[in-house]
Amino acid sequence: MNLRKLVEKTEYQLVQGNLDVEVVNIENDSRKVTEGTLFFCITGAVSDGHQYAKEVSEKGACVLVVEKEVEVTENVTVLRVENTRYAMAMISTAFYDYPSDQLKVIGITGTKGKTTTTYMIKSMLEAAGHKTGLIGTIESVIGDKVIPSQNTTPESIVMQKRLREMVDAGLDSVVMEVSSQGLMLDRVAGISFDYGIFTNLSEDHIGPNEHKDFAEYLGWKSKLFRLCKKGIFNIDDPYCEEILNGHTCDVITYGMKDEADYQAKNLKLYEKEACLGITYELDGINQEDVIVDMPGEFSVHNSLSAIAVAKEMGVPMEHILEILTTIRVKGRVELIPISDSFTILIDYAHNAASLESLLGALREYHPARLITLFGCGGNRSKVRRYEMGEVSGMQSDLTIITSDNPRDEEPQAIMDDIKIGIGKTSGKFVEIMDRKEAIRYAILHARQGDVIVLAGKGHETYQEIKGVKYPMDERVLIREILEEEDVTKICGYNNRYFA
Repeated sequence: MNLRKLVEKTEYQLVQGNLDVEVVNIENDSRKVTEGTLFFCITGAVSDGHQYAKEVSEKGACVLVVEKEVEVTENVTVLRVENTRYAMAMISTAFYDYPSDQLKVIGITGTKGKTTTTYMIKSMLEAAGHKTGLIGTIESVIGDKVIPSQNTTPESIVMQKRLREMVDAGLDSVVMEVSSQGLMLDRVAGISFDYGIFTNLSEDHIGPNEHKDFAEYLGWKSKLFRLCKKGIFNIDDPYCEEILNGHTCDVITYGMKDEADYQAKNLKLYEKEACLGITYELDGINQEDVIVDMPGEFSVHNSLSAIAVAKEMGVPMEHILEILTTIRVKGRVELIPISDSFTILIDYAHNAASLESLLGALREYHPARLITLFGCGGNRSKVRRYEMGEVSGMQSDLTIITSDNPRDEEPQAIMDDIKIGIGKTSGKFVEIMDRKEAIRYAILHARQGDVIVLAGKGHETYQEIKGVKYPMDERVLIREILEEEDVTKICGYNNRYFA
């Protein structure tokens, strides 16, 4: 593609060369540069792309987009911009011929609920005949093609390529998780959002490599609602008004407050064959009886936001209601139905706030015992370990402390930190370092009416130790345990999951 066409929506200064250059590839990874590549010099947290300017020009890069002065041969065109990340997004959008203009784009931001809500919406739209892609924490889905995710919101080059693949595959819509990092680092710049959804906000992703404080975190989350045409907001969240500040979109609301456009009333918990769910009456724009086959009040909010966008896109209510009774999302309060007598769930809860929310919701079902199995990641804040230990000690009848992703730390040292938190409570605990053996212990010691939560790993299918990711999927571990044990000794065994 001609460079002049690529930069038609980008402000730049032509430092050297000319715009009559044919670009065959765009890259921000110097290792992937080939003849005819436009290379973005990105200043990152670990390395600075400007230091590779000479190297990539020798490998055949014909254009460099820079923020700083670089020295390259005269045959290379150099464009200087104020922000190479923003320029990368806009040029990538042009390179892939503005794919978001050819899709209905739904973006979801918030601290919790993004992943579950994306799958709800995708399922509802597909039930109504839409061909819908997905980009999120777990994976990107393009028709039958599934690509494991590296980031919740991919870099703009990857993002635009995915959107182009969706258009070329005949898809008409896409639902995506939009992280605060994705907004701050311009990964979604140039995307035409039809709908933006705000789920909720709590302290997370605050630290030296992410956001300096909560105010900055909130500020970047709110940016989505200056990019989308219609915004769908959880008005029950205490930060909703602040998220709305400066919005330029039409506003649709959901929640339990009377003024919500999509309101949930008369919530009731239900339990059937060790499956936990919730029902409510939908009021406002639509009146329906709703059954959500997932536990907790947070499932009500997730379902309300999905209902709102699905109705906006013309999905019949019967399809919406059917999806909510069958929805399963990997690693998000994911039921593993191996028994009619006790409940076992896998969830990604990996900080104190998410664990407290999850365990609080499950407590409302009055289990005989609430058993929580978790570990904490290495090379991360010790405070998180203390806090998660304290939450589990206060909310659980039994905590099984085990290993998560120890990374470069010793697993026992991490487990000892968790015990410090539990020590602030009267909670009972056992410690079993090997995660498979910890799960085995939970299953073999389960009693009638217990709820067992395997927390922290969720959708992950690996365990990271000393820089190596070893295969480890909790669903596989459960299957192996069932194959290795005399299942007649497992309380209420009735394996519907692996049958």
